[in-house]
Amino acid sequence: MSAARTVILVIDDEPQIHRFLSPALDAAGYDARRADGGREGLRAIALWSPDAVVLDLGLPDMDGKEVLVRAREFYSGPIIILSARDREAEKIAALDLGANDYVEKPFGVGELLARLRVNLRQTASRPDTSEPIVAGDVTIDLDRRLVSRSGQAVRLTPKEYDVLVRLARDAGKVIGHKDLLVAVWGAAHAEDTQYLRVVVGQLRQKLEADQAHPTLIQTEPAIGYRLQV
Repeated sequence: MSAARTVILVIDDEPQIHRFLSPALDAAGYDARRADGGREGLRAIALWSPDAVVLDLGLPDMDGKEVLVRAREFYSGPIIILSARDREAEKIAALDLGANDYVEKPFGVGELLARLRVNLRQTASRPDTSEPIVAGDVTIDLDRRLVSRSGQAVRLTPKEYDVLVRLARDAGKVIGHKDLLVAVWGAAHAEDTQYLRVVVGQLRQKLEADQAHPTLIQTEPAIGYRLQV
């Protein structure tokens, strides 16, 4: 018996998207599944537990960002946003809410397939269980996705959490901008340093006693950041 194929769920209300994307996914060896709206998409995620989700922001029954937020309550796989919206604020909002990557319409199928491969590889390489990481008075419980400071829980967005974990895994070392961007947002965003500046600023607000003189997350000018232990 052949192994089960990787399931990709496409949530989009445009029939033409499914008409050309489903055969392309099938030809690439994926099991393409379809949902035409947000509510149907959430039910499909819960039912099928797909390996990755391609999500349109402009859905007819609910905003794609709401779908993203509700999906992240129970789904941890890669979610790639697919939308004609090209405003920078929309991208940042979707990424901060838990999206793994962002593809603008119109798009090339090759580009989308490459983004899927990268995000699926990153998911496959994550360990199932890990010991908590401690940096100063901050503790990161990887299994439970919880962060605490001096014993008090700290609420982080998905991107804040991912950046903190990447820094913490090599605490004391300088992690370059590109390394952080690729690890958290994907290779397509390797030069989008503004994403990183925003998230690091948010982390400092939540974790640093003195934001003007940060001691936990230190900046190495023109290079990257260091999580000091």
